Amino acid sequence: MKLQDKVAVVTGGAHGIGRALSERFATEGARGVVVADIDIDRAQEIAKKINGLAVRTDVGKETDIVKLRDTALDAYGQIDLFCSNAGIGGIPGGEDVPNDAWQQIWEINVMAHIFAARAVVPHMLERGEGYLLNTASAAGLLTQIGSAPYSVTKHAAVSFAEWLSITYGDKGIRVSCLCPQGVRTRMLEEAAENGPSAFLLENAIAADDVAEAVIRGLEAEKFLILPHPEVGTYFQYKANDYDRWLRGMRRLQERISVPGQ
Repeated sequence: MKLQDKVAVVTGGAHGIGRALSERFATEGARGVVVADIDIDRAQEIAKKINGLAVRTDVGKETDIVKLRDTALDAYGQIDLFCSNAGIGGIPGGEDVPNDAWQQIWEINVMAHIFAARAVVPHMLERGEGYLLNTASAAGLLTQIGSAPYSVTKHAAVSFAEWLSITYGDKGIRVSCLCPQGVRTRMLEEAAENGPSAFLLENAIAADDVAEAVIRGLEAEKFLILPHPEVGTYFQYKANDYDRWLRGMRRLQERISVPGQ
């Protein structure tokens, strides 16, 4: 897929990876870019910069996703690419994390993808084509040491994207799952301050580098888009010898600071 003359919707489009995607899609010649974010002021700034459209969206609310879809269709007549990108960072802890915190991260990191698919898949099936790009994380293929909620929800996000590809891949809907490792964004900085993610900063890449990887991945129509290629190698290690991989992760856990452990 090439973005020339296409219409793209990007949730979490005002900051970090979403901002980089919105700007890059415009550079690639998209006919319309909808910048969806709960931070409407920043979304409007980005939209003005790229001649796009800003829509205030809380992705944890299905009614907001439906409104986002309808607004995009009213403005541009179609949605070629829906980037379900918004997410929240790791909450330190495991099974002891309070229920309300589990529920919040589940709604943003998992249900938002489900709401998005529910909203746009019928439109894409009717047109006979469309593209879903779901942002998960390398944690969805590997794990997130020190944060069970983040690890669990990102695994679920990858699983749902996989299911979408299997179910609709022969019906004109292409699916990619973006799984970066450390990216120099506000979310990583906050996670590094409050949890065991500081080690990811060393090899973190810029959000614009992630956008470049996405462009290449969309052109190749790859399911897994890995801005950090080494993640694919780690994923292979995990599949080839799960027990050895688990032992290695335990050793990594010993080398980093994990609150409460």
